[in-house]
Amino acid sequence: MSVSVKRGRPPGMMDVARLAGVSHQTVSRVLNEHKNVSEQTRLKVRAAIAELGYRPDRAARALVTGTSQVIGVVAQNSSLYGPASMLTAFEEAAQATGFAVNVGSVRSLDERSITEAVERHLDQRVAGLVVIAPVASAGPALAHLPADVPLVTIDGDPERSSTLVTVDQVAGAKAATKYLLDAGHQAVWHISGPSDWFDAAGRIRGWEAALKEAGVEIPPLLTGDWSAGSGYRNGQLLARLPDVTAVFTANDHIALGLLRALNEHGRKVPGDVSIIGFDDVPEAAYFTPPLTTVRPDFAAVAAATLELLITQIESGTSEIGTRRTIAPTLIERDSVARPA
Repeated sequence: MSVSVKRGRPPGMMDVARLAGVSHQTVSRVLNEHKNVSEQTRLKVRAAIAELGYRPDRAARALVTGTSQVIGVVAQNSSLYGPASMLTAFEEAAQATGFAVNVGSVRSLDERSITEAVERHLDQRVAGLVVIAPVASAGPALAHLPADVPLVTIDGDPERSSTLVTVDQVAGAKAATKYLLDAGHQAVWHISGPSDWFDAAGRIRGWEAALKEAGVEIPPLLTGDWSAGSGYRNGQLLARLPDVTAVFTANDHIALGLLRALNEHGRKVPGDVSIIGFDDVPEAAYFTPPLTTVRPDFAAVAAATLELLITQIESGTSEIGTRRTIAPTLIERDSVARPA
């Protein structure tokens, strides 16, 4: 069996694990001279270390003992408001408690990219890991991360048995939809985010749940991609449907594009159509009209993530399955009115 190591990067512990055909945790036990390792396994690991030229002193021993004051974060390189705000909030929270943050930005949250970013963090002796993983493609990599690594996932798969902190997407979407129904609208349409995002899926579930609880028929779902352009394209359709009087959009940028499309077709907001967004971007209060939206508490998510991670670092154990769900807040502005 051979293992390829990227040029310019020294071999890491996960390279050793792959070559030896064992887990990352087993390599760690061999390096720490743990007794519960068979002699045959120990020899395989030592042979892999020798073949790769791996330097044991660069292992993640500091990670499992919590001696480092650096937290490694894996996040997609994105300008999207939600993930970017989440990362900023966590960096501020970590620094306030004396931890430095080393961010491993990846182009896409696939298994290879996440694994390589994690490996770089392990080689730099981080005290623990945080992975911002709002998309389904991150699942395979997270499932194979070392069990002995202090780890918290932000906005990850709610179905996985991992330590997770997330915004309550369902509750936020239900609140937005119910607000429109309470204003007197007989139906609420929804322009969602991408289908592979857990945030988008949660907002769809909340929208559907609010309509079902009210006994209201669920209109056809329209799909966007978080961009104003997708809001504009879907808005071209909605603007031509006179029965559409209320729309909940999966984020504020989609709402911005929808506003433009409705305006071009002579549909007034909120006179003809009421709109609620999600995220409360800084510009939302300056849309025309100012946008009613759902505001996630990024600071609370960051604080909860840091608390769970520090608990793992100090105890030396991983709290698999611990969940913290942070409720968002509905921000009322001028984009909602009773139907004409």
